[in-house]
Amino acid sequence: MAAQSVRGREASTQGLGDLAVIGLVSLNMAMNTNRDLQLERGPLIPAAELRWDFGPASGPGGQHANRAHTRVGLSFSIWKSGVLTDEQKALMEKRLAGRMRYGAVRLVVDDHRSQWRNRQVARQRLKGLLDDALAPEPPPRRPSRPGPAARRKRLEEKRRRSETKRLRRPPDRDS
Repeated sequence: MAAQSVRGREASTQGLGDLAVIGLVSLNMAMNTNRDLQLERGPLIPAAELRWDFGPASGPGGQHANRAHTRVGLSFSIWKSGVLTDEQKALMEKRLAGRMRYGAVRLVVDDHRSQWRNRQVARQRLKGLLDDALAPEPPPRRPSRPGPAARRKRLEEKRRRSETKRLRRPPDRDS
C-alpha cells in the first residue's frame, strides 16, 4: 500500500520537476503563513510557533467544497512559547481558559471559499485574542450615589404612589 502511494505522488509530479516545488514554495510565501505575528501589547510571536492545518470546509459548494482544503486551523501553544514571560503565560492561561486545550489556543476558520482569506482571518482573530488576553486590567468601578435630583424624583414618585393607594382604600367607618 505504501509503495502505491509513493508511486502515485511520483506520477503526479512527473514531468514538472523542480517547477512544482518552486510553485509550492512561492505559493506558501504568497499566503504569508511564514510571517511573524506582532501583538499590540506583547512580543513578536515567531511564525515557527504558529501551527497551521487545513481541511475541506463543510457546506455547499459542489466539487470545489469536496476537493479544496479551504478550512484553516491555527494553533498557538502558550506554554511552549519562547517569547512570552512566565507572567504573560499565566495571564493568558487565566483569561483564555475557556478557549485553551492542552495549553494551546486553537482557531478554526472556514468563513470564506478561499484558503488564503481564511488564513488572514485566522491570523487576525488570533492576534485579537492574544492582545485582549494581555490587556491591562480595567480600573475597579467606583459605585456612585444618586444625585439630589434623582433623590427628589424618587421621593416624589413614592408620595404620588402612596396617595394613589390611599385613595383606593374604603373610607373609615369612624368618621
